[in-house]
Amino acid sequence: MKILVSDSLSKEGLNYLQKHGDVDFKPDISPEQLAGQIGSYDALVVRSRTRVTAEVIEAGTKLKVIGRAGVGVDNIDVERATAKGIIVVNAPHGNTISAAEHAVALLTSLARNIPAANYSVKQGEWKRSEHTGVELNHKVLGVIGLGRIGSEVARRTRGMGMKIISYDPHVSEEQAEKLGVDMVGFEELLQQADFITLHLPLGTSTRHLIGGEELAMVKPGVRIINSARGGLVDEDALYKALQEGRVAAAALDVFEQEPPENCRLLELDNVIVTPHLGALTLEAQANVALQVSEQVIKALQGDPIVSAVNVPALMPEAKAALEPFLPLMRVMGSFYLQMFGGSVDEIELTYSGEVSSLPLGPMTISCLIGFLRHVVGDGVNWVNAPHIARERGITVKESSTTEVKNYSNLITLTARAGNEVHHLAGTLLNNDMRIVTVDDYRIEIIPSNYMLVTTHHDRPGVVGKIGSLLGDEGVNIASMQLGRKTEGGEAMMALQVDEKMSEETVDKVKDLDIIDMARFVEIENSINRE
Repeated sequence: MKILVSDSLSKEGLNYLQKHGDVDFKPDISPEQLAGQIGSYDALVVRSRTRVTAEVIEAGTKLKVIGRAGVGVDNIDVERATAKGIIVVNAPHGNTISAAEHAVALLTSLARNIPAANYSVKQGEWKRSEHTGVELNHKVLGVIGLGRIGSEVARRTRGMGMKIISYDPHVSEEQAEKLGVDMVGFEELLQQADFITLHLPLGTSTRHLIGGEELAMVKPGVRIINSARGGLVDEDALYKALQEGRVAAAALDVFEQEPPENCRLLELDNVIVTPHLGALTLEAQANVALQVSEQVIKALQGDPIVSAVNVPALMPEAKAALEPFLPLMRVMGSFYLQMFGGSVDEIELTYSGEVSSLPLGPMTISCLIGFLRHVVGDGVNWVNAPHIARERGITVKESSTTEVKNYSNLITLTARAGNEVHHLAGTLLNNDMRIVTVDDYRIEIIPSNYMLVTTHHDRPGVVGKIGSLLGDEGVNIASMQLGRKTEGGEAMMALQVDEKMSEETVDKVKDLDIIDMARFVEIENSINRE
């Protein structure tokens, strides 16, 4: 395994990578050099300096995983990596405490004017009154984003006597209550908070979350701390609000451009700045380096990943419970497409019984892999299967219920193409795969690498005629299952055969006057491959 580390990385991370692979450490590599050299590497490990652009990803023809030694992945084109089937992992927990402590340090520095007072004394001055501060006790702190770091900030500042309010649409009232935090609306937070601290990722919906319109709503004299991502705050709007006095002061560890150039905020005395130090402690750097290195190696070895950005993360115990179901889902996806073919607008998967308590995402993706491999080939995998489905206009739905008849677990695939709808249901019986429903046919099909599936009218002699034809063609039948809608009505037969049948032989089966439909189904890849 060839691994390129293109940013500085602590020795803990480098040592771990070097134990498992061939590592090139190039912390000063240029963007042009990166694009030119990445094609020979299986993995790329970066921090915030390296920008993993679409160009780099396209050039990384062997890349299987990109690791970010930190939380944010805004310097990585995750969408392009996903489309190329490249796993993106990060280290979301390693720098949590360091980042939270830095935010609190900026908060207290703002309240007590510590940087300005420090500078003044070192200049030989003793102007105590000019550096009069405010107490944090009983002040309202507005935490925007109550994730790992925001929660740690809330815990620490609550111990300092502050009242904590938060805006985060993804956090439940119950979770906030455990932290001693009151959840409020965004505008309400702006209007009530004496201090505002931001702790959320940068994206399309959060860029310039704090802009001119929002700063017009804030409580006069508010102090703002941003140690998350520079683009969360409109720097021009913040500069204006600081000059007008609506915002009393600001503390910034991050900027829209880093290092900042021609940033007017640096000219203001009521702005404290640090050079993106939030995660820069010895402990945090060691933690994130080791965590991301472990995840990169796990991804290369095919082991469970707990911090993947673009693929469902599975803890070992969850993977063990899901393991028997994943091949079944691939078989169902593959079997469906070969049976019914054509384009599909929507795939709906219903998980019933015991299986409904397991993580649904990996099973759904496994089904998509089996389905899409017949459309786009072996290039579809765990990372890009949902992306390819969306690109092809396929809507994927999931539902679950604990109720099920006849089986302890049952998974039903319903696919729609215009007005046409087909159904398929599968289950595990003592960990053995079975397809138990095909449209309205109740049949217990034992999946095998090669199968001939036919429909016919239920009458004597059908099995004998097909058996004789296949015998004449040199095709050996391993086993057979029959199912029917009603006695003497429409029936289905599944024959497991020893080898792949030629198109000519399948056509001869179709030409039998007793046969309504015949399909040869090959699911070797779905059974034997991850």
